[in-house]
Amino acid sequence: MGFLLGAAALVGALLWYVTTRRTEVKCTVDLEATHDHFHAHVDLDGVNVDPGDAVLVHNTPSRIPFGTTEKFESTATVYRASWLKRQMVRLFGSTEISALYEVGFEG
Repeated sequence: MGFLLGAAALVGALLWYVTTRRTEVKCTVDLEATHDHFHAHVDLDGVNVDPGDAVLVHNTPSRIPFGTTEKFESTATVYRASWLKRQMVRLFGSTEISALYEVGFEG
């Protein structure tokens, strides 16, 4: 009986972790591929992205010619993380980001 309750709790927690809400929003995509800058910025209209959320931008080019700057109006899908996933990202996110800047400067 205890095993079944534990398994049910584990399945419930897993479903809670992977559950997402989806929102479609308009966005502006700013692409630049010049000698000084190489970037892609997305401004979502009226939506804040929180830890654990994912954004999928639709109908924009993946490349632009070198030396150009372009702006596109598009749509994006924002996948909202569940409360449990958001807490896990906050808890473990600082350890993941520290791996990016763990660089040694030895003389």
